[in-house]
Amino acid sequence: MLNLVLFGPPGAGKGTQSEKLIRKYNLVHLSTGDLLRSQIAAGTELGLRAKQLMDQGLLVPDEVVIGMIDNKLRENQAAQGFIFDGFPRTVLQAEALDQLLSLYKAPITIMVALVVNDEELIRRLLKRGETSGRPDDRDEATARRRVSVYNKETMPVADYYGQQGKFAAIDGIGEIDDIFQTICQKIEESR
Repeated sequence: MLNLVLFGPPGAGKGTQSEKLIRKYNLVHLSTGDLLRSQIAAGTELGLRAKQLMDQGLLVPDEVVIGMIDNKLRENQAAQGFIFDGFPRTVLQAEALDQLLSLYKAPITIMVALVVNDEELIRRLLKRGETSGRPDDRDEATARRRVSVYNKETMPVADYYGQQGKFAAIDGIGEIDDIFQTICQKIEESR
């Protein structure tokens, strides 16, 4: 089983690369944003709890998100693997994910981080904002804040997986297919 954490700041190209990786390795996409939306739409107990918190402007606690991931793992036990997108964002979440995956005897295989300098990220986010309609990608101050939050709060997760020998940094600037080939090479080396 291949369990991949695709990591990188907003605008690094995770969405583009995850689509290609899902097709090549036949992975189930686990996006915490998608999970939250689908659980809320389905009216599940976890979804209702998450909606209640979100309606109050509060973050959804890790245990609720882990519960949703657990549900998705149970629903897809025959999967060839999973790609984790947008999770884990903190070391505590990474530890909780590792604990959950140990119950399935399916640890994280590798974390691949797309590395892109901050100015290129800002340029990409603003360009994406022109075409996607996403309000968080239209304002430069907001884009800079998102990149800053990633650098401060999320980067320690890379160290966590690095200490396990499961971290690979990939240059996220270049041709999409070249970046994809480098990611695939790192995945194959980790198996």
